[in-house]
Amino acid sequence: MKILVLNCGSSSVKYKLIDSESKEVLADGGVEKIGLPDSFLKFKRPDGTKGVITVNMPDAKEAVKNVLNLLTDPKEGAVKSLDEIDAVGHRVVHGMDKFSKSMLITPEVIEKIQECYTVAPLHNPANMAGIDAITQLMPGKPQVGVFDTAFHQTMPAKAYMYPLTWEAYEKHGVRRYGFHGTSHRYVSRRACEFLGLDYEKQRIITCHIGNGASITAIKDGVSIDTSMGLTPTEGLMMGTRCGDVDPGALVYLMKRMNLDVDGLSNLINKKSGVAGISEISSDMRSIEDGVAKGDERCTLTMDMYEYRILKYIGAYAAALGGVDVIVFTGGVGENQLGTREVICRKLEYLGVTFNPEANKRGIETLLSGPDSKVKVVAIPTDEELMIAQDTAEIVAGK
Repeated sequence: MKILVLNCGSSSVKYKLIDSESKEVLADGGVEKIGLPDSFLKFKRPDGTKGVITVNMPDAKEAVKNVLNLLTDPKEGAVKSLDEIDAVGHRVVHGMDKFSKSMLITPEVIEKIQECYTVAPLHNPANMAGIDAITQLMPGKPQVGVFDTAFHQTMPAKAYMYPLTWEAYEKHGVRRYGFHGTSHRYVSRRACEFLGLDYEKQRIITCHIGNGASITAIKDGVSIDTSMGLTPTEGLMMGTRCGDVDPGALVYLMKRMNLDVDGLSNLINKKSGVAGISEISSDMRSIEDGVAKGDERCTLTMDMYEYRILKYIGAYAAALGGVDVIVFTGGVGENQLGTREVICRKLEYLGVTFNPEANKRGIETLLSGPDSKVKVVAIPTDEELMIAQDTAEIVAGK
């Protein structure tokens, strides 16, 4: 099947057209700066060259319309007609505990997605705008929602509950939901295929490390704990998000800095993390450059960043009763060789040995040595392929 995968954000739309059986990417691109006068659509051609179309796109519907026009363009397109596209798969960020798997889009599913707006006010309405656009522009075309949170709905209550009031959970849905679920599901399965292991008999720790970052503990094929929580702010130190921090410190800062709720949200989501400590950049490549030049603040930032990853791996090894496989993925996890080596060498107590010759960027590679008690791998994530395959299976009725 030819599946159009859409990831609609508040100001952007990313898309891929994928053959779900051959796994071939037939088209790949994205719209940026939606709602601004200089909005544009960028895309990759089959020969690897890139194209850009500058056009005013005031909203998601217009952005998706331009994507569909490009896909069927006589010169730049990938299909002759939209009829060749069998279905559309959408990334949906938050499903709370309403969805434990990908779902065919129906009025009932749409209603439940909208019920999650309160916990994902920036993401879910944008995801929903993409669904609405396809409904209007490709009427009758099957659509599937693939939820970032779904994979983690197997967590036991002891892992997902917060020690707040029962009312906070029962009336307001405050609990751990986790994110990056599609990525954690893909790389954990792919790692076992790569290693020739039975997925449902392994203790796996997946480290999705990018500008946003999370770590998941997977036992016998299901998620039992993950570092992100009600929102994607909890857990690891990230590009601009603070990760774990004393809640009392936030109350203190609200008073001392005279912050309202929006001000606090901006502080912990957009001004903290790597950018907040380094005061240079949220990009770990810039931090690496600073460390190489002997910059003390960059060195501290890197130390904090790696320490938190190391701490979560240790905690999840304890929760799993040991670990068989550790997976690195995400922009940093796939490409930042120094961080992978530092972490692996500090996991010797778990029986990890490290093979520096295998530490290469952007490829599937076995990082651990032949005598390592734990297999450590880097697996580039492919959330779009996972969305395409889920969509094809659901539409085919499998």
